[in-house]
Amino acid sequence: MLPTATVLALLATSPLHAAPFAYVPNEGSGTVSVIDTASDVVVAQIAAGSKPRGLAVGLDRRWLYVSDQPNNRLQLIDLAERKPAGMVALGESPEGVSISNDGRWVAAAVEGKNEIAFTDTRTHTLAFSIPVRGKNPEHAVFSPDARLVFVSAEEGDAVDVIDFASRKQVAQVTVGARPRGIGFLPDSSRAYVATENSNEVFVIDTRSFAIVARIKAGLRANGIAVHPGGSRVYVSNGGDANVSVIDTATNQVVATVEVGQRPWNMALTPDGAKLYVANGRSGSVSVIDTERNVKLRDIAVGKLPWGVVIR
Repeated sequence: MLPTATVLALLATSPLHAAPFAYVPNEGSGTVSVIDTASDVVVAQIAAGSKPRGLAVGLDRRWLYVSDQPNNRLQLIDLAERKPAGMVALGESPEGVSISNDGRWVAAAVEGKNEIAFTDTRTHTLAFSIPVRGKNPEHAVFSPDARLVFVSAEEGDAVDVIDFASRKQVAQVTVGARPRGIGFLPDSSRAYVATENSNEVFVIDTRSFAIVARIKAGLRANGIAVHPGGSRVYVSNGGDANVSVIDTATNQVVATVEVGQRPWNMALTPDGAKLYVANGRSGSVSVIDTERNVKLRDIAVGKLPWGVVIR
């Protein structure tokens, strides 16, 4: 039998216990940067079409799904090989992408068709699409319980709500001008929506679809990330080059952290210890220590990073 210290050392270095990778789509470079979150070093650059934007990682961490906007498709990337390995035609100008918690479905907002396209990850085929009333949907985000998909309509000043079981839109919630990022509390009870031209975050009750709070954010609020514990919501402010930290118990901003220029979409590590923020105009990702609300470092990536996903 191996000594206890040896067993613990092996577990700490095994893939199961390794720190996750952060994936960053660079729309100006046509690549995805891969960051090792243990060292915060870029360990690979993967070709990902002409203008990669939204992305999601499969539950088995085998596949990365990336919207390639000019080519109207979902690019499939084999993460073991770190190279493109197929595609799914979606329609004109796909943008934001999310994956259901069971890993079965990838939702993509298709701007040119005003609909949400759903890819079946078992077959890597387009299974169905659901039209929405809002114009120019940018983000389509599953609630953690997979009951709903919230869709931000850039030109509709509203959030469209899809009931996933019935495969249809069941509500539309009027919010501020130019809604962008969406995030849910872990129990799916509330959604937080950033509105870029209103500089606010709208909090929506997911049962009644009522707005329960409006929170003043920074200039051109756009990206949203929710702490896995549900205690904090992070908002990237594109015009202020910072991130606002919201306490979900009070719906008040409790901290502001400076980052790079035009911060956009963001992601947290699974333990919630670090927040990774894509800075479009700086060509970098800022790493924030969420315990102290301080920036740890900036990581150079490709040109015009659009977001971050971590599995």
